[in-house]
Amino acid sequence: MRTFKTMLKNEMKLSLRDMNMVIFAICIPLVVLIILGVIYGDKPAFEGAEYTFLDQSFGALSTIAICAGGVMGLPLVVSDYRSRKILKRFKVTPVSPAMILAVQVMIYTIYSVVSLVLLYVVSTLFFGFHLLGSLPAFLGGYILVMLSIFSIGMMVGGISPSSQTASVIASLLYFPMLIFSGATLPYEVMPSALQKIADILPLTQGIKILKAASLGLPIENIFVPLIVMAVLAVICIGVSFRFFRWE
Repeated sequence: MRTFKTMLKNEMKLSLRDMNMVIFAICIPLVVLIILGVIYGDKPAFEGAEYTFLDQSFGALSTIAICAGGVMGLPLVVSDYRSRKILKRFKVTPVSPAMILAVQVMIYTIYSVVSLVLLYVVSTLFFGFHLLGSLPAFLGGYILVMLSIFSIGMMVGGISPSSQTASVIASLLYFPMLIFSGATLPYEVMPSALQKIADILPLTQGIKILKAASLGLPIENIFVPLIVMAVLAVICIGVSFRFFRWE
């Protein structure tokens, strides 16, 4: 436990110095929230809707930090440490792959939680947002989405042979999910053909879970997304531990 705390403290300092996650996981979601709030304000999500556009979009906005940390930050850091032979040095210590990945997951969990709290405070104070669904259900869904998306980053970072390979894979995953999953461009305004393509992306399924939880929609509407995200997490975590590359 002491080793974990020491690693977490040191890695968190390095991450804050870099500032990338502060920008992409905290600042960008807030900027998108403010833009949507100013443009749409308290307008209903659609004609006759009992909730506003922002009420509908909050769940999606809360995943921007998860996507940034899990798909870009986590795999790039682990693969960079492999390329710089840092993981090779860890190999001769009691530090395990599980601990290395757990430390990185904890760092990006902190960023995601900070982002979620800031989004909630700003949207509530300035744009009249209110959670229509169950808070425990939303938080449970948020944890599942984090676990699932972070597991993708664990797998990419754990098995990529080089930082260049990890960077290419992360970019191919990150940008389509950020743009087409509904995290920034609302899923509801996409053409039906684009929605079908977006449904392939894991984050799209996660956003469906969070939207349903925040709006209080029936659990039957998200049964498939729940199964998809849970299975994805199990598979990716298993692969990342089984085939972790030290060098």
